[in-house]
Amino acid sequence: MPIAISSHPNSVAADATANSENKRVGELAPIARIIKEWDKANESISELNSLLDDPDTDTELRSLAIEDLASSKSALSNISESLKLALVPRHPFATLPCLLEIRPGAGGDEAGLFAFEILKMYTAFCSRRGLRSSVIKLEAVDGPAEDRLSEAVIEVDADGAYDLLRSESGVHRVQRVPATEAKGRTHTSAVSVMVLPNFPETGGGMDVSLNVDDPNNDYYVDPQEVRSEKMRAGGAGGQHVNKTESAIRLTHVPTGIVVSMQDSRSQHANRKKAWQILRARLAEQRQEAREREKMELRRGALGGVARMGRGDKVRTYNYGQNRCTDHRSGVTVHNLDDVVDGGEGLDTIMDSVRAWLIDREVSVMAAEELATDSSKQ
Repeated sequence: MPIAISSHPNSVAADATANSENKRVGELAPIARIIKEWDKANESISELNSLLDDPDTDTELRSLAIEDLASSKSALSNISESLKLALVPRHPFATLPCLLEIRPGAGGDEAGLFAFEILKMYTAFCSRRGLRSSVIKLEAVDGPAEDRLSEAVIEVDADGAYDLLRSESGVHRVQRVPATEAKGRTHTSAVSVMVLPNFPETGGGMDVSLNVDDPNNDYYVDPQEVRSEKMRAGGAGGQHVNKTESAIRLTHVPTGIVVSMQDSRSQHANRKKAWQILRARLAEQRQEAREREKMELRRGALGGVARMGRGDKVRTYNYGQNRCTDHRSGVTVHNLDDVVDGGEGLDTIMDSVRAWLIDREVSVMAAEELATDSSKQ
């Protein structure tokens, strides 16, 4: 017997509403649980304080109460951190894999050298953390990649990699004496890192819709808006690469975004990678546009909200002082070799930035709530 499926608009709308409500309930359940734990810890602290304030409390009981109070306060602190995490909305691309684009900035040859070290830092980090990664684009300037890097793209093929690494976006500055510096002077160079969401060809159970044919999807690219060019690959790569038109350049005409790919001898492989990067850049640009719009609304309500963009200096690697300082969280690690080797020092810095992002978002949410309450009075 065939199953009847209603196509009535009201039925479809009701299903959509039910799904939305169920999703909302699922999102609020952890918050409700944490609030219960928070109330319980506060109640325990209040009772213990009352016990300690009572002059009739005997010495042994007072000693136990002091120990329990310290434990309860520690638990409350942990619960408060969990509550902050639960209250901050998840980034829409949080569950996705990612692409890391690395380009040298100001500083000439030294910037190209440091860009290659940043590339090695992230590949080592991924290896240590068990994240599957591969370099899908690697271009050098007038020589081997180990000399001066022009551009590199790392694909981190792990669920949640975007959320883990997105705070790495920005300008990374290095201060050191270059090997070619005869007078021992310290030079300052910069490398730009951009972290993009990477949309797999199949959904894989992720929260993000991956219908590439849906014009409302961040991942959608209208092929008619993309100019595709074939060309001969330049630089190292062997005679085959240089003699055939295996390189691909895609230009998204409305935005001016250009992606070129020549790493493979296969034109098909280069085209596939170029489209992958183009979709990622456009999706990130669209998400950033929404964030800018939201930030403008916040400025109107709050009188100004600080925001660090991609062009801001986010981190300094100072070799003379053996330190790495993140300028957002203010955390400094005095073991630079461990950081650039992708070690636990890098974990420490990245964790501090994620905590800073959460604190900032909570502060903004609180300020928005106060502004809303004031406007109602």
